[in-house]
Formats: sequence, structure tokens, C-alpha cells
Amino acid sequence: MQAHHLRLLPVLSLILAMFLWGSSFIAMKLAFQDYHPMVVMFGRMTVASLAFLFFLPRFKKIHIRRQDRHLFIIMAASEPCLYFFFEALALQHTSAAQASMITIMLPLLITIASVWFLGEKTSAQTLTGLVLAMGGAILLSIGGAATEQAPAPLLGNFYEFLAMLCATVYTITIKRLTARYPALYLTAIQAWIGVFFFAPFLALPQVPFPRSFLLLPLSAIIYLGLAVTLVAYFLYNFALTHMEASKSSIFITLIPLFTLLLSRIILQESFTLLQYIGGCALFSGVLVSQGFFYQAARGFLAGRKNSQGADQ
Repeated sequence: MQAHHLRLLPVLSLILAMFLWGSSFIAMKLAFQDYHPMVVMFGRMTVASLAFLFFLPRFKKIHIRRQDRHLFIIMAASEPCLYFFFEALALQHTSAAQASMITIMLPLLITIASVWFLGEKTSAQTLTGLVLAMGGAILLSIGGAATEQAPAPLLGNFYEFLAMLCATVYTITIKRLTARYPALYLTAIQAWIGVFFFAPFLALPQVPFPRSFLLLPLSAIIYLGLAVTLVAYFLYNFALTHMEASKSSIFITLIPLFTLLLSRIILQESFTLLQYIGGCALFSGVLVSQGFFYQAARGFLAGRKNSQGADQ
């Protein structure tokens, strides 16, 4: 039972992290309506950084090995710096729904990179789940039109693809670092470096600083800093300490589904039949990749065998 719980905890952590990341597209769109994207990103990093100050006494006991310093630089440069930079550009040109659909390419990128750089082996079960989940996500993307305006969707989707490349580098790098450093510590490093990265953008003349603090965008920034940056990244980094990077990447295909669900609730968008089919296929792919159907079938057959033996 204890081993089952230890196996289930990373899975639940990943699902919650994907939900929070899916909600981030909507939160950023809401914040971008009143504040410049660079202001939003700086505020997001600042909120998370201030929250991490409570853990500073614990972090002082951690020492970074000299041979790992370049990995920390790569980690922070890929996420949050370049990833959030490209994602901010993407959401200026495309809709939240379309941007979230581009994330379906990330599992494939991570799986390929994990085989090449981490030496991980991909099972037929994982590949089957990956193909099924990506197919479901594609159905979600073509099953309905985004309701939010996208002035230059091709350009915006290209920026989001660049963000996915950064996320791939981040995942491979964080997989190595979580073997030696706590997930919470790595998440804090990302937030603190993110503040210094986005701060210079506030000095640019084309980036107007807010003259008033509006409730909706301010609430979105706080949510992005605490729930998305702090909690989601911690959950993702924690899960990577207990799961292969290629296997965990399948959960990223849940992001478009959660984004569409939240869009329906918040923006009153409706689902088409094709989107419902895609959502079911997407969830099925995640379950297949984790072997839940296989284990359920084994449990059912074992239960029948035991009951038949008891009857005899």
C-alpha cells in the first residue's frame, strides 16, 4: 500500500501542476488586458521570490557543486527567462486556447531529448499513450475556434513553439539537478533569477509602468506568482525526482484540455462533439502511458481468479 501511494503521489502532483499551468494562459490574458506583458512577468517573479524568502534559512544549508553551476545557468536561462519571454510574446499575438495547443508538441520533444541526452528507454506502452494523447490534443485544437482575438496567430504560435524548445531544455536539465538538489530549492532559484532577468525591461520606454493597481490584473499576477510559478513548478520538479522525464512529459498534453475547460467556465465557451472525443482520447492516453488500464485489468482478473478459487 505504501509503495502504491509513493507511485501515485508523483502522478497526482503532475496532474495538479498541469491544471495550474493550463490556467496560467487565461490568467496571463486577463493580466495583459491592462498591464504590459513584461510588467506582468516581473510581477509574477517578484511575488514568487518574496514567498520563497520564508524558506531562506533552509536553503542556506545547501551548497551548489562547482560542476553543477553550468546546469543552474542553463536551467534558469531556459525557464523562467527565455520561456516566459517567448510565451509573453506569443500571447500578444495569439489566443490562450491556441497557445495552449502548441504545448502538445512538448511531450514528443522531451521524449526525443530524453533518449538522446539522458539515455532513457521508451516502452511501447509509453509511446502508445503518447500518440493517443497527442491525437486527442490535436482533436481538441481543430474541434473548435478560439473566442479570444488573435491578431497574428501564426507568429504567436511560433513564439509558443520557441517556448516549448526552452521547456524541453529545462526538463532535461532539471532532471539531472533534482537528483542532487531539493525541488523547492530549484524552484526558488528560478524565481529569484527571473526577477533580475525581467527587471531591465521595465526601463524600456515602450513598457509603461502601471499608474494604478487594478483588482483583476493584480489578482492574476498574484495567482501566477504563487499558484503557477511557486506551486506548479515545485510539483513538477518533485515529480521528476520520482519519474523518468520521457514518461512524465505525457502529462503535458493535459494542459490544452484544462485550458479549454477553464475557458468554458470563465469565458462561457462551449465544447463541440469533436472536442469531447479529443478530451476522452487525451485522458486515455495519459492512463495508457502510466499502465493504469493494464494494472486494472490484472487486478480484475486476479480478483476473478481468487473468487473462483474460493467458490471451489
